[in-house]
Amino acid sequence: MKKSKRPATKTNRQESNDQEALTKIFRYCAYQERSHREVKTKLFEYGLSSAKVDEIISYLITEGFLNEERYAKVFAGGKFRMMKWGKLKIQKELESSGVSARNIARGIAEISPSEYSQTLLGLVKKKSNQVEDDNIYKKKNKVARFVMGKGYEPELVWEVVNDLIG
Repeated sequence: MKKSKRPATKTNRQESNDQEALTKIFRYCAYQERSHREVKTKLFEYGLSSAKVDEIISYLITEGFLNEERYAKVFAGGKFRMMKWGKLKIQKELESSGVSARNIARGIAEISPSEYSQTLLGLVKKKSNQVEDDNIYKKKNKVARFVMGKGYEPELVWEVVNDLIG
């Protein structure tokens, strides 16, 4: 004898959607560090209500799946080491991700000053070897603009450029 399936009521479907969204968001957060804004956007894409999104985000924070400070540190370290970004560009990107100023400062503090200086020096050397211009001032300007575009502070850039390109 077959059991008749009960028709899925609205609450049953909603509960299964909520559980499915929770499972997906756990995987999403476990894969790599995420900002609160990224997770919130993803939850809204799953079609959840604002109240449910806030509830899930609170749960993710208490369970350690979501941590803004940890995200800022990983983001800053990764962009600096892999993309050779400077502190200014990292700061702007973190601000656009909705990270608090306190956590941005903590993230940027993860970059060691000596490593930062070495990376800046390496970028200036590499770019100055690539730029072929007879006019020394144009060459300095091209190199400095490139490195400042990577997010390094103009004062530091000009100091290194003037020391290296004579």
